[in-house]
Order: sequence, then structure tokens, then C-alpha cells
Amino acid sequence: MRRAYLNERDHSDDPLGLGLRSDDEVDEDTWSPPNHRKVKRGISRFAAVPRTLKLLVALTACAGTLALADRFAVLYAQNKAEEQVKTALHLHARPEVDIHGFPFLTQVFDKRLDQVDVVIPDVAADRVSLAKVEATARDIRLDGDLPTAIKGATIGSMHGSVLLAFDDMNRELGASQVKFSGMGSNGVRAVGELPIAGHTLRVRAEARIQRNGERGISTDIGQMRLDIGDVAVYRPGTGKEEGLRLTQKGAAELSRQAAKVKSMLSIPAIAERIGIPKEYIDDALRSDDKLHELIGSPRFVHQLMQVNLVDVVMEHPWLLQKVGLDAKMLGALTDLTKPQLADRLSLSFQLPKTPGDVRLRNITVESDGIRVDLTGANLPFGDAAKGGGKGK
Repeated sequence: MRRAYLNERDHSDDPLGLGLRSDDEVDEDTWSPPNHRKVKRGISRFAAVPRTLKLLVALTACAGTLALADRFAVLYAQNKAEEQVKTALHLHARPEVDIHGFPFLTQVFDKRLDQVDVVIPDVAADRVSLAKVEATARDIRLDGDLPTAIKGATIGSMHGSVLLAFDDMNRELGASQVKFSGMGSNGVRAVGELPIAGHTLRVRAEARIQRNGERGISTDIGQMRLDIGDVAVYRPGTGKEEGLRLTQKGAAELSRQAAKVKSMLSIPAIAERIGIPKEYIDDALRSDDKLHELIGSPRFVHQLMQVNLVDVVMEHPWLLQKVGLDAKMLGALTDLTKPQLADRLSLSFQLPKTPGDVRLRNITVESDGIRVDLTGANLPFGDAAKGGGKGK
């Protein structure tokens, strides 16, 4: 029997022995020439994305573009508004303007903004600088060929605040020698040094803050005193509690020096004002024992402190030397009147003139300075202000 091999084929299907196969026998893995054309898979994949998703992507891209354009428009408008405010208020520093609301362009086409916040640093107000002016403006009507050219605006209503910083007052009013600090809700304390006739005297004062009209702040300066070392205190003015008086330490030191006390008691004006009966003073002037008995009394130091030495030393300038004071300094002190000293410590100021109606409201003293509330209405800026007048 003939043996069949694995590679042998049935010659009935291939009578010529050429190794040919019928179509039914053609294997699926039959070799074929390679296709060198590259298939664009990206396009085919994107074509497979649902049409709804494509539309969503397109809308998102458009929205992002519009939002970006809206933000650029806001930045442009804020920049123009800052220029208008700086020009209108004659500012040295550029203000900060923040326009609220989205989208911005719809507000512009309507020529009306809902809210704008403004921060103005360092505004000159008479003798002092306002450290910061913050305001929120509402119902702003825009002027110009919008949206490309904003020429002006009119603010319907405005609320804000002004800060008069103690640091600025220390620098501008006290020339770095007087420091201001808060004292209660409406009081300010001033403590520092002033040069007087070659001497450095310690100055103290208190100021009460109040509104002066609709645009100004006034200060009532009181309790002013100049400490002459630890010997005497000078309070400018002609009131009962004002003048030149010894401190407790100065009076106590003087009372221990019998010769100086005797010299003072020999002056009739002092003898009359010291509040001691004349017979006791006469006895003290005649007898050292009586003198020591008098000045050793606990009440004597207090009585010395009550004597106003201003007009007395005018007639008896040597008396100042007795208590250790410079006569030239007294002349400088008496020339420094109460209004003059009060003016050097005054915190009064007026708001700079602005278009429209701006008014001061509540005044409070805080830890960092004096804060004043502001209100305003119908405030024009830019071209809108050219037809109106200045604020009162």
C-alpha cells in the first residue's frame, strides 16, 4: 500500500502537478502587496464624535472667546476711568477702579453700569493728606461713542470713607516731633516735643474731632501744656487754670530750700496768691523757725503749685533763676499764644473740590487714624463734568 505524505496533494485537483489550488482552497492569510497609503486616523476619529458633542465644544470655545473679549473690554474701561478720575480730582497718584458685573459689554451697550469701586491713595486736603479714599458708586450713566470711546460718566449715588492716618499726621503736622493717637471715639491725643528758645519742651494736647459743614473737619484743641523739664508746666492762655506753675516735684524741691522760699514770699504778689494769711508770712520772714514750720507744712507744696508765675516773673525775672528756669524761655512761651499752639496741632481739613455733591457724614477715631463717611449724588466726570459746576 502506498504511503501518503503530509505535503502530498490530491493530483485529481491538480492534474498537471503545478501545485495549483482551487478558489475554495485559497487561505485567508494569502499574501497580498502592502498598501502604502496612510489612513488619516484623526479625521476618522473626529468624524465618529457625535454631532451634539461637536456643537457643545464649538459653543464652549465661542463662550470662552466672548468672555475673554469681555474681560479685555473691562480692563480698557477701568484704565480710561482711572484717567478720568485722576484728571477730575487733580491727583498725583493713579486711583484704582474696579468695575463689577458680567457681562460688561451688555452694560456698556446699555450705557449704564451697576457698580464701580474706586480706591484713591494720598489725596491732598489742606495741610494734611488723606491716606485713602474708598468709594462704591452705583447707577453710573456713561457718555461717549460706546464701546470704543468712553468720554465721561455721571454717578447716580456714592458711598465711601476717608482715612486720615495718624502716621501721615505725625509726618506732616508734627514734623516727626509730635505723635498723634486715638483717644476714645472722637478724641485724639498729641504728645511730643517742641523747640522753644533753645530748649526742647514736652508738649501734650487733646483734640475733639467734629464736622465743619458738609465738606470739612474741625478740631477743638484743649488741655494744652508744655512741660519745662520736671520743674514747671506752662499752659497757654489767660484762664484760671492756665499760665506757668510749678510741678509737684518742682514745688517740693523748692520747699526744701528755705532761702529761695523766703525770697519768693518777700514778693507781695506771691504772698497774696499763695493763700497763706499775711501774719503767718510776716512771721516766717522774721523768724527762721517760723519759716521752717511754714514750709514744712504738707499743704505748702500744694499751695506753691497753685501760684501762676507768669505776670509775677515779668516784674521779677530773677525769680525764674530761683526755681531753675531760663528767663528767655518764658518770653518765648508768652509769645506762643494759645491759638498759635493750637494751630500747630490742628487736624482740621477740607475735602478737595469735586464735581457734584459730596458730603461728609459720620466721624470716628480708630486705632490707625480718623475715618469719615462720605456720601454723594449726581457726580459727573470727564466730559459730563464740563457742563456742571464745582462742588460746594
